[in-house]
Amino acid sequence: MRVELVAFVVSREHAFEGRPQDGPRPDPERVARTEIEVRADLGIVGDRYYAQAIHKNAAVTLIDAASLDEVERVLDLDAPLDPHLTRRNITLRGFPIDELAAHRASDGTRIPGRRFTLGSITFQANRPANPCAWMDEVLAPGAMKALRSHGGIRATPLTSGTLRLGPTDLNVLD
Repeated sequence: MRVELVAFVVSREHAFEGRPQDGPRPDPERVARTEIEVRADLGIVGDRYYAQAIHKNAAVTLIDAASLDEVERVLDLDAPLDPHLTRRNITLRGFPIDELAAHRASDGTRIPGRRFTLGSITFQANRPANPCAWMDEVLAPGAMKALRSHGGIRATPLTSGTLRLGPTDLNVLD
């Protein structure tokens, strides 16, 4: 299926530390990218979670731009939200990415995340990337609640490659 890669964020530092009401820490360098280099089992080259063993299952975060559209609608916002502010590494449009995350069935059974390709890169979807209180500060008051259940996913890259903004293919493998 065709999707649109609409935003990339690569940040060497964590901007959301401390109390949200104090605001994010300024980035020392530009975080928006037009392309990213992804390495198998390591993450995105230049990102703070790259090659961090503790973050292996959360090395790359993805969100569906439709989730931000829904926040705009629910909160009756006048202007579109900047997808870079969510700090998700990849914002795409055209596929409900949250559906791929691991979750619990109604009987409590754990259902693993699904594998998928984005462009030429294969990812393993892991857990949801649940929104935090920072979303109310950087997007709009009420954004955290509005993003519940569709704040994106955390994934592990299984193969390496380059992604560029624009159209590409997304295929669910299992």
